[in-house]
Amino acid sequence: MGTKRAAASKTGVRRNGQGFGLSPQDVRTLRGLKTPAQIQKFIDGLAYQYANTAWSPQRVLRERKGHCLEGALLAAAALRVNGYAPLVMDLEAVQDDDHVIALYREGGLWGGIAKSNFAGLRFRAPVYRTLRELALSYFEHYYNLRGERTLRSYSGAVNLARLDGAGWMTSEEDVWCVPDLLIEAKHYPLFPHRVARALPRLDRRSFEAGMHGWVKH
Repeated sequence: MGTKRAAASKTGVRRNGQGFGLSPQDVRTLRGLKTPAQIQKFIDGLAYQYANTAWSPQRVLRERKGHCLEGALLAAAALRVNGYAPLVMDLEAVQDDDHVIALYREGGLWGGIAKSNFAGLRFRAPVYRTLRELALSYFEHYYNLRGERTLRSYSGAVNLARLDGAGWMTSEEDVWCVPDLLIEAKHYPLFPHRVARALPRLDRRSFEAGMHGWVKH
């Protein structure tokens, strides 16, 4: 983890020349997303689903829909077939859902790809020196429907290659092994509890800006 793209490709070598078990059509689709920005645009185009599921990238490609976790897994798979390691980071919240981000690194700096109904919780260009800096960039945009700022901690980079044996990229069954791994990952607080207790609610203008394009359940 934490390597440049050239080095990351060493951990992202295609297994058996078959695109990690993905169908040739799915491999072509993902290889066509040659940059993180193109991957973000693709997952933005997927319908957002509200369901208690953990679909593999193969299932998401077939159904053409997914939620936060599933969008991050698809992004990680796309990054992998294009030479990056399949890294994700968990953002942990209170009184709110957690958020999962696919990570990539360019020139020694971190960036992120994510699917969300909230406009500010999606793409990040690779300008962040540390994962903490990247996580903090989501803070002002991370709030619940009561306008409470809810982001509290972030995990280290989790390499999904650890779950290749569970078929996280291609399984037809829900890949609950992924959220289990993220829950187990070490998380780091962004600020002390005393700071969290004093956080003001988001102002109306910022609230409405972040909800641009939001789709109701």
